[in-house]
Amino acid sequence: MSATPHQPTVTEREARQVAEAAREQDWRKPSFAKELFLGRFRLDLIHPHPMPAEDDVQRGEEFLAKLRDFCETKIDSARIEREAQIPDEVIDGLKDIGALGMKIDTKYGGLGLTQVYYNKALALVGSANPAIGALLSAHQSIGVPQPLKLFGTQEQKDVFLPRCARTDISAFLLTEPDVGSDPARLATSAVPDGDDYVLDGVKLWTTNGVVADLLVVMARVPKSEGHKGGITAFVVEAGSEGITVENRNAFMGLRGLENGVTRFHQVRVPAANRIGPEGAGLKIALTTLNTGRLSLPAMCVGAGKWCLKIAREWSAAREQWGKPVALHEAVGAKISFIAATTFALEAVVDLSSQMADENRNDIRIEAALAKLFGSEMGCLMADELVQIRGGRGFETAASLAARGERAVPAEQILRDLRINRIFEGSTEIMHLLIAREAVDAHLSVAGDLIDPDKSLSDKAKAGANAGVFYAKWLPKLVAGPGQLPRSYGEFNRHVDLSPHLRYVERNARKLARSTFYAMSRWQGRMETKQGFLGRIVDIGAELFAMSAACVRAEHLRLTGQHGREAYQLADAFCRQSRIRVDELFGRLWSNTDDLDRKVVKGVLAGTYEWLEQGVIDPSGDGPWIADATPGPSRKENVHRPIR
Repeated sequence: MSATPHQPTVTEREARQVAEAAREQDWRKPSFAKELFLGRFRLDLIHPHPMPAEDDVQRGEEFLAKLRDFCETKIDSARIEREAQIPDEVIDGLKDIGALGMKIDTKYGGLGLTQVYYNKALALVGSANPAIGALLSAHQSIGVPQPLKLFGTQEQKDVFLPRCARTDISAFLLTEPDVGSDPARLATSAVPDGDDYVLDGVKLWTTNGVVADLLVVMARVPKSEGHKGGITAFVVEAGSEGITVENRNAFMGLRGLENGVTRFHQVRVPAANRIGPEGAGLKIALTTLNTGRLSLPAMCVGAGKWCLKIAREWSAAREQWGKPVALHEAVGAKISFIAATTFALEAVVDLSSQMADENRNDIRIEAALAKLFGSEMGCLMADELVQIRGGRGFETAASLAARGERAVPAEQILRDLRINRIFEGSTEIMHLLIAREAVDAHLSVAGDLIDPDKSLSDKAKAGANAGVFYAKWLPKLVAGPGQLPRSYGEFNRHVDLSPHLRYVERNARKLARSTFYAMSRWQGRMETKQGFLGRIVDIGAELFAMSAACVRAEHLRLTGQHGREAYQLADAFCRQSRIRVDELFGRLWSNTDDLDRKVVKGVLAGTYEWLEQGVIDPSGDGPWIADATPGPSRKENVHRPIR
């Protein structure tokens, strides 16, 4: 794809270097998931299950009760779907109860909720209407509050956080019409001019951008005397002169989403509004997402709970061949999958969130795995619900109501959840991101061996370091507690979960051996083996989910909260998960990856163009990617702040 005149031309290697520079390089705290990928099953890092403080629980439960009442009495999800817009009075009501400031410290006027209760609130409000969940999540998880909390100056916090807590909606602007997960090609510029920066460029898919009061904008500062330059983060007033919201985008789902296209033309931003130093923008964005990604799987938990409720009620009422459809094995298997997966996903999200609150562990991989696992499984659960409902699952809630049946929006939740596999890092990008972290230990000791730009002396030094590391590490992958029949015996209660934890331990070592073998085999070409890396990550996600499910079951047993039933659900999930893991291990080495690459080259070369004959393309005219040349806007400004 050729670059437009203003678009930086970036090689593949340069793009990787930009992404690598933005990564957090150090591991100052332990990480359960990082250890898992290295073949070390550190159950002690997650068991016993971490517990919240009593005052955090009280504050969280009080807000959840208030939010539940608001959702039940003030939110009309059918109206939002029908009008494709969240009513202003609903957003005003959310402001009144403090929902904009759930994660903002009380000293700035926020509620100061923990990550655990913030996620529970998102699951609740997202079940009432997913577009509202997306609005609140984009505002607090990736919008102005989170980057300021982590990287802002005290002056910036004092100025902006009180506004974000009660009145101002924020948005995060990174994506551009020709820039998605490759930020090295970012074209929006921020040119220093005295005490200001002047912004020019176009941002795409700005969730909340249509109604936002404050924006976090990523822009490229040119390198010059006194300016380091690089991708930099700014807080920008959405009503500034030169900002035009040129379009409110419409999607297959989340019809109430206030998502737009925003153009900047000669927009002056005070240097005091820069977040962190020049060139730190991507690091700020990625660090913000470390915990921010937990909001999406949290809403998937809410979706799973709703899918289970509808599946239970419908399949008990609907009879086929003399008995409820739930009692037919073909349908029952789907219900079991929804129940077991909802339990495991809630275990993953709650565990990751509680670890984030404790700040004792590094959860960057856990949060990424939760996002990956939750978004994929959420879509599967919704799809299974539609199948269970049959024709009624495909029919809209409005149509069902019009002919006198319960207005169940099953098809809507399937449409609404589909974006989660793309939002905040697509599944494919998450695979690569997590895989990079998973092989970090290997690259830190042996990376120079496979780097073509390194000298022979560097390679020799790396070889020596790698020899020392692998001499200690590899023997530990041969045997472990997973081979001892009585290991993890404390999980043998109403149901025996200890075999599942032994399975996790054995297969964590197998996963590490597989990764090492692949690196030895492919060396520098390892990064191109995206199919292999994706399966490695998916195995890790399943092992993490199995661990979390078992730990949660034991936690619920100890606290007297449905322990027996929790053990049953954990057992069901682990048995289902083990089947998927075994299949993924088989596909590591038995797959069609090489053949697929040949077919793709043929498709791009037009070799199979004859296969496309016999159809009509209903697509309209126009370029594949809209022109994003900087300059004044020629469109009406559809920005509508809600005040």
